[in-house]
Formats: sequence, C-alpha cells, structure tokens
Amino acid sequence: MISDELTQQTSARPLLEIRDLNLDFGTSRGRVHALRNVGLNVPAGQVVGIVGESGSGKSTLAYTVMGLLPENADVISGSILFEGKDLRKMPAQARRALLGDRLSMIFQDPMAALNPVRTVERQMIDIQHHDQGSRNDKRARAVEMLHRVGIPDPESRIGAYPHHFSGGMRQRVCIAMALLVKPALLVADEPTTALDATLEVQIIHLLKELQQEIGCSVLFVSHHLGAVAELCDRVAVMYAGEVVEQGAVRDIFHNPTHPYTRALLECDPGRIKKSTRTLPTIPGEVPSLLGSKTGCIFSSRCRQAFDRCGQENPVVYRIGLDHVARCHLLGEERLVSA
Repeated sequence: MISDELTQQTSARPLLEIRDLNLDFGTSRGRVHALRNVGLNVPAGQVVGIVGESGSGKSTLAYTVMGLLPENADVISGSILFEGKDLRKMPAQARRALLGDRLSMIFQDPMAALNPVRTVERQMIDIQHHDQGSRNDKRARAVEMLHRVGIPDPESRIGAYPHHFSGGMRQRVCIAMALLVKPALLVADEPTTALDATLEVQIIHLLKELQQEIGCSVLFVSHHLGAVAELCDRVAVMYAGEVVEQGAVRDIFHNPTHPYTRALLECDPGRIKKSTRTLPTIPGEVPSLLGSKTGCIFSSRCRQAFDRCGQENPVVYRIGLDHVARCHLLGEERLVSA
C-alpha cells in the first residue's frame, strides 16, 4: 500500500502538505468526484505551479486549501497540513483567523474580487484587521504597497473605486492586498487569465519579485505553461481531478514522462517552430467525473494505452530524486516504496 502519494519530494517538512485528498460535489445527476487521491507539497519559500486543462481540478484544489467551497462540496478524506496543523480539523474560527494573515489569495477575476461600492483605501485598510496599528499606519502601508506594485500616484489613487482602474491595475491592487499582510502562503488562482500578453508578463515578473522579497510560498494555478516555467520552482500536472505527474520545473519541461504531460507540452504555442494554421490539440475530451472509474483516467485519450490501462488504476512511480508520475508505462521497477 502506497503511503502519502506524491508527497515525498523533500526531506524537510513542507509548509503545505496535501495528502490523499478526495472531494466530491453533490449534483442532481449524482456525485462528481472532483479530486481523487491528490497529494502535493509546497515547500517553504518556493513557488509550486499547478497546470492542466480546464476542468482538471486546479481551482477546486486551490479553493479547498483556502476553505472557500460551495455548500454542495464534500471533502471525503485526506488531510491538508499547513505549518504542521490539519486545516480540515481546525475549528471554523481558528481557520478563519488564518485567512488574510498566514493564508492569502489572489482571485482569477479582479473585478469580482474587489467590492465595487467601497474604495480601494477602505478595502486595503480592512484587510489589515489582524494588525493592531492605527488607521493612519495601515493607510501608509497600503499606499506603499500600491507604489510597490506599480500603481502610479498611489497617494491619490487609493481613494478611488475599483471601476476607476483598468483590468491590469485592478489585478495589481489585488496582488497588493494579498501581499500586504505578508502571508506565509499565497494562493494565486490564474491571476493573469483576464490580462493581455504584455500585462501578463509584467504581473508574472511582479509576483516573482515580491515573492522573493517577502519570502512566502506560492501555490500558482495556471493554464499558461510559459508563465509557470518563468515563475515556479516545482510543477504539478493535474488531469480530471488527479495529480498525474510532478517534479522540479526543469524535470517536467525537459523530461516529461506521463503521456498527458507530454501531450500538454506539445500543445504549447511557444514550442511550435514552424508556421502553421492548425494548432496542436489533445484528441478527445476530459471524461465525466460522475460515478466510479476503473483504470487510468487518461487512457481513453492516450496514444500509448494498453489493456492494463483500462483495467487497473496506475500507482505512483519515481523517475528521479524529485520527480514522480502515475502511469503504467513506467514499470514496476520505479514503484514508489510504501
């Protein structure tokens, strides 16, 4: 029996340890198994990226860590250890106390994340509710952070409402708010999705610079492989609710071993060397997560699938010291020991 799948990458205890996490959503059609046996480590001071197609469970995992799940979500089993304490077993009040303090989040849509009827100043002061300093001190820190993230004339702009800012500037405000409290862990859920390519590059560089300055860990959810390669130290590849491969950025991008990881990288426009009118795609669709599944979840789309893939769930194999994947093709000799 394999213990703590995909969580044996580092000898020192990570800041965040997700172990054998299973989550369902209750629907009128039945239970959707959105996360299955997910294991993931986020070491202190590192940026861990989560990549995969839409519907792979990336954002669901991020919201599960933060405890921001809808009423029909049900965490069936597993643990989420943050600084050695299981967030799932914490009293609600203790867990809420971590939010906006030790745990902070950048949401995908900056307009939806900010309150449209309150000024940026009021929101940035309110988010510092754990700090016992004066209102003037909190405002001064907010102005300084807005300056730090590149908001021009922050002293006057801080009194504006969110709709007075462009999309890129709103996202900078969200980043400023998330990092203002100097969290131990920042969860960033596709923070560059709504931005154009130029702004995306700026935001990625800004996040990287601020992360190194503050020294926090980051769980970075993205579908943009280039952004992940630029920002992250480690990568976890998710498919249909499972982590199918993870390791250091260099290992994943230069030595991908799972067929899904290779297919995903082949679809990256940045890797296309010849002019073409047809972009590469992965044939087929992400399978329905309703009901129980037997065998490899990727087998129906895998060009290398064989009989065993449809009959038996793959276990975790170790490819290198810090690189693991879940695929029958890797062979029994690389099976992660219990």
